[in-house]
Amino acid sequence: MRRVSRLTVAGAATASLALALSACGGTSTEASSQDSKGNKGLAIAYDVGGKGDQSFNDAAFAGLEKAKKEFGYETTDVEPTEGETDADKTQRLVSLAKQGYNPVIGVGYAYAAAVKEAAAKYPDITFGIVDDSTIKAENVADLVFSEEQASYLAGVAAAKATKTNTVGFVGGVDIPLIHKFEAGFKQGVEDTNPKAKVLSQYLTQTAEEGGFSSPDKGKTAAESQIEKKADVVYQAAGLSGQGVIEAAAANKVWAIGVDSDQYQQQALAKYKDHILTSATKDVAKAVYNLAKSVEDGKPETGIVRGDLKTGEVGLADSNPKFKADTKLQEAIETAKEKIISGEIKVRTS
Repeated sequence: MRRVSRLTVAGAATASLALALSACGGTSTEASSQDSKGNKGLAIAYDVGGKGDQSFNDAAFAGLEKAKKEFGYETTDVEPTEGETDADKTQRLVSLAKQGYNPVIGVGYAYAAAVKEAAAKYPDITFGIVDDSTIKAENVADLVFSEEQASYLAGVAAAKATKTNTVGFVGGVDIPLIHKFEAGFKQGVEDTNPKAKVLSQYLTQTAEEGGFSSPDKGKTAAESQIEKKADVVYQAAGLSGQGVIEAAAANKVWAIGVDSDQYQQQALAKYKDHILTSATKDVAKAVYNLAKSVEDGKPETGIVRGDLKTGEVGLADSNPKFKADTKLQEAIETAKEKIISGEIKVRTS
């Protein structure tokens, strides 16, 4: 459910963009104008992997670009720095708020502490955080998704596509968020093909160890699963997932992408014939919607969830072979209807 509160929009910026970005190690995407209320527009701070991950962060950037084009105001996007602390993240968000950006969005659960602190300091600025639902504040929107539902559909697809009755799951970091992807995927596989087994591997225990930012780790994990006869490998690993897709293509098996429609990603074009589908979550839409709500003077706040029913998670059908498989599409559509109706309850762990 979307809960909306009316917030006063903050005043004009007092610090220059150049100085702030120098302090934060950021990059900017700027227009030359402010919004109708005389304030700067949307700012996003990236998660591990940064822009160019062809997945989670790039989806957030797409939402920023749409807002920039539609509202004609100044925007900025800021990269993370290696080994940064919560204090570094807080400084980044505070700097953006101080400059007058509104809303300010932390892309990823790792921004939870920073968003909480920055929002308390700037109660007239709307903050958003993607993939975290723990912050309870009148000026914070928790942008979360039912990833397990899309992952269940990915499991249906994998179970229908496998010829070896062995499929794989590669998770970037061993945390509850990624457990949702694995749980939904396994359930979808098991419900569709009880003979199939799922090989699971997490790349690291913490994000700081590179689980979301190391394609080489993803490639090695996928190769290990493929050696054990996995012929479909689903990854929820951010930038590391590119290595999973590369390994699948090299071994002529299927990969299933995540977050964005990875079949359409230019950086992955040479592998796309081996990307069966992607379990998507519309981070771009969530980012854009928060920006629009602020622009309309009715900022979103509280938990804002995207799921199959709202159309904000699902399976991409860009691959013509995937789309043309009638039996596969029927199985996916049936599962989707049952999830939306509540007949299928998808596990989250």
